[in-house]
Amino acid sequence: MVFTNKTKSVKLIAAIQKQKEVSKRMFSKLSIPLDIPDVQVIDIKTNKRGDYVITVESTLDSTSCHQCGREISKYHSHDRAITLRHLPILGHQVYIRLRPKRYECGFCSSKKHRKISTQQLSWYSPKSPHTKAYEAQVLLQLVNSTIQDVAIKENLGYEAVVGIVNRYVSTQVDWFELDRLEVVGLDEIALKKGHRDYVVIVTARLKDGQVKVLAILPNREKETVKAFLARIPTRLQRTIHTVCTDMWKAYINAVKEVLSETVVVVDRFHVAKKYRDCADKLRKQELKRLKTELSADQYNTIKGTMWPFRKNKVDLKPQEALLLDRLFDYAPSLKLAYHFREKLTAIFHNDLTKTLATQAIKDWRQEVQTCQLTCFDPFLTTLDTYLDEITNYFLHRHSSGFVEGLNNKIKVLKRRCYGLFNLDHLFQRLFLDLEGYALFT
Repeated sequence: MVFTNKTKSVKLIAAIQKQKEVSKRMFSKLSIPLDIPDVQVIDIKTNKRGDYVITVESTLDSTSCHQCGREISKYHSHDRAITLRHLPILGHQVYIRLRPKRYECGFCSSKKHRKISTQQLSWYSPKSPHTKAYEAQVLLQLVNSTIQDVAIKENLGYEAVVGIVNRYVSTQVDWFELDRLEVVGLDEIALKKGHRDYVVIVTARLKDGQVKVLAILPNREKETVKAFLARIPTRLQRTIHTVCTDMWKAYINAVKEVLSETVVVVDRFHVAKKYRDCADKLRKQELKRLKTELSADQYNTIKGTMWPFRKNKVDLKPQEALLLDRLFDYAPSLKLAYHFREKLTAIFHNDLTKTLATQAIKDWRQEVQTCQLTCFDPFLTTLDTYLDEITNYFLHRHSSGFVEGLNNKIKVLKRRCYGLFNLDHLFQRLFLDLEGYALFT
């Protein structure tokens, strides 16, 4: 019995060794494409760290003269060897070693002065320590990440990653890539919360719904915005039919002066915030009054009305509607304010033309003034100033929703990077987060 077990053990060990030999032979035959054109592999070695160093040689027999640009093929020599980091293989770093060929130009050379040009291959950039494929991978990893994180993961220096970004991502929009702009949005963000150091984010929503960052302006002054709008190529200015903005006079006036044929729309959600804040301010005043006038038991029956009051009537749950009814019994003026707020919201929800919407808002305004409800007075002043821009919303139903969505993305980006105060870097990182997957996948 012991002998039988021993025999089985020997057979098992032999089978394992045989399997290892088969695996070893299979591994030795494993081939992985480098995806590098115009070269042939000369040698493969590993260094002390286990990295692969692949020596290659160019298969091309000519290059362009750096002086005259002609094709030249008179071989002169090899340049010094360069080592470029490439895409990893099986978890190991890979380096491509190449000695570029050098050619003599028969057109530019003379007896005393020979013009020698070094061959430049398409898969790496001059003076870059990486192949283009590897740099594309680094840029892909930067999407929704930070430079420091990528530098640590890839065992690169911080400045090396910054250099890759600068080589591939411009700090300004490339106007030649755009055919039309359609809808443009203007909005500001604070680089540092509470310090009022506002910068203007200029974005465009293209015909296919894609959001494109056009610029990040250093301040929100009228002249700054005007100067940028004037720099937009004329062929693209003609394609802008709507500019969405908030109630900042500098934006509106700058657009009207530069893009006179463009419709300016004051965002309906900024408008809604204005009149809803008026009603909410009255709610706070009335609750403060009721707290002093009602008994503790009575006041407890109307506690927790803030969120139900802020909801639209159609979104209220039955118990929330009952809670509001109890509140309105004690504060009739608050019920009236809630009614007017809901009525104005319904106007924006209805499918109206600009003319009908303008008349409906004017009628609403007249009703508010007639009932002598004063909480909406600040909003009525806003209507006097921006009624035309507000009702432009009813022309094509455009809003700044795409701008506000981008602003949230910028906030996340700033927090992830612990602040971004260089506007060029902010533009590059925002460009990468929006378009990095499409460009570098």
